[in-house]
Amino acid sequence: MRSKTKIIVLHLKELIYTGILLLLGVGLLFLLLQTFLPKKTVPKPDYDKEASLYLPGKYTSTVQLGSDHADVEVVVDSSDILSIRLVNLSQTVTAMYPLVEPCMDTLAKQICEKQSLEGVTYPDENRYTSQLLLQAIDAALQKAAYPGD
Repeated sequence: MRSKTKIIVLHLKELIYTGILLLLGVGLLFLLLQTFLPKKTVPKPDYDKEASLYLPGKYTSTVQLGSDHADVEVVVDSSDILSIRLVNLSQTVTAMYPLVEPCMDTLAKQICEKQSLEGVTYPDENRYTSQLLLQAIDAALQKAAYPGD
């Protein structure tokens, strides 16, 4: 039995190039698989289109009061306005605008009872403050509005 010894010469440069090309090929294959394979879809919440007025959640809008501001937070579920309140209210705002909190309480109570901004009443001495707050509440409710077809 004669066996011939074979000698294989590998150059380090060729091994490095082969390794790099192999890594690039695997990376390209992974990228193609990620791009073209179907992805798992998260089911969207099934809202009753006729009964849904809002997308449930917390929505905020900003009221500019002089050089300061406060945020109006509106919490809604799919068909009702659950609560309305002022958040991020600084001590400066409460000191400079003492009617803001009582106005908001009055408006919030009326809006939560009526579930609408229509027919909300406020005294004449609080007209400007109430109008500012109503605009902010309306902006937050527009963010919360259910996007119809």
